[in-house]
Amino acid sequence: MKLVAQGSTLDLTHPHVMGILNVTPDSFSDGGAHNSLVEAVKHANLMINAGATIVDIGGESTRPGALDVSVEEELTRVIPVVEAIAQRFEVWISVDTSKPEVIREAARVGAHIINDIRSLTEPARWKRRQRPVCRCV
Repeated sequence: MKLVAQGSTLDLTHPHVMGILNVTPDSFSDGGAHNSLVEAVKHANLMINAGATIVDIGGESTRPGALDVSVEEELTRVIPVVEAIAQRFEVWISVDTSKPEVIREAARVGAHIINDIRSLTEPARWKRRQRPVCRCV
């Protein structure tokens, strides 16, 4: 079994390690330690060297009580990181988002997987929108 996206193949006959990279200033897991491009790329490198084959990038906290982030803010947080990691490393990139605009732009710059906790449940936001070229989980 395999997963194909962005011209890359992920062999699913064995487990993979996914490293989590929160690029938010209010992350509950790392306190916002990786919310600059330089720190995000450094942390991605550490996770990849430790065995991660997938890096999941999140630009909006999903913790209870977290404030919503605008599309523009999430794009500003996530897209430069996706692009930098895609250019530097041979790793699958997952983006944790529910916003169609972020999904499209992340796919355009190199994301392989969309990790949408809302499971694409906002169909009105998808009207007249191009479908992403990456995989959704």
